[in-house]
Amino acid sequence: MDRSKTNVFSMISKGFMYVLCVFLSALSLFPFIIMIINATRSTPEIRASAVSLIPSVYFFDNLAYMERGVFNAWIGLQNSMIVSVGATVCAVYFSCLTAYALMAYDWRFRQPFFTFIVAVMMIPAQVSAIGFYQLVYQMDMTNSFIPFIIPAIASPAIVFFMRQYLLATFSIDIVNSARIDGAKELYTFNFIVLPMMKPAMAIQAIFIFVSTWNNLFMPLVLLTDSSKFTMPVMVSQLRGNIYRVEFGAIYLGLTLSILPLFIIYFALARHIIAGVQLGGVKE
Repeated sequence: MDRSKTNVFSMISKGFMYVLCVFLSALSLFPFIIMIINATRSTPEIRASAVSLIPSVYFFDNLAYMERGVFNAWIGLQNSMIVSVGATVCAVYFSCLTAYALMAYDWRFRQPFFTFIVAVMMIPAQVSAIGFYQLVYQMDMTNSFIPFIIPAIASPAIVFFMRQYLLATFSIDIVNSARIDGAKELYTFNFIVLPMMKPAMAIQAIFIFVSTWNNLFMPLVLLTDSSKFTMPVMVSQLRGNIYRVEFGAIYLGLTLSILPLFIIYFALARHIIAGVQLGGVKE
């Protein structure tokens, strides 16, 4: 009798957890659903009711309004993809390389160097924005993607995360074995250590890609050529003026701008799950 009561209680608990998970998932997806639906509605409809679960018939009107301005979805997606992918690759690879150097080599200033990296993390990005703009302007690199990609090499937060990941998963014996077999240092890093860091790389790749993709401030300051505009800059141009704001076109632009983020997340999700499973294994 007690066992049957325990089974019933367990089933009720599992059912409650499933219902709660479904509710939280629906709650998380609700803003995206509203955004997609509002992309098919007109400005008067959105002003009358900002929340609606019924699509309207103004999708192509909003698309036509977008095409009349500086908004070009293909150019914006292409520019944002170049900047985001370039910054993500540079940030993740060189951060892993720095973290590996902090773990695999015993050199005199290793701990002070790591302390310096942690200290840099505490400096707000806005503090260096003016100096960075002056440097880019003096180097005549405005309207270029290089200022958004190359500085990503120095990413102290990612270095810190990768080092902490290596503390739990890295074994110097693997590197020593590769050295005994005659492997070069870069070969050891690229083909032995780097595959071990795939879960951590996937997590940080998502973070840096999303933050770079959504970056509006610096592209808005440095880019003046409409052919170089990224998606956030183009979406900001859809506001028009104070006398006319097409909210439907803005929602449509936002919908187009977040589609690559979903693709990147689902492409890397399996590596994130693998990292969680790896962290849950105890020897």
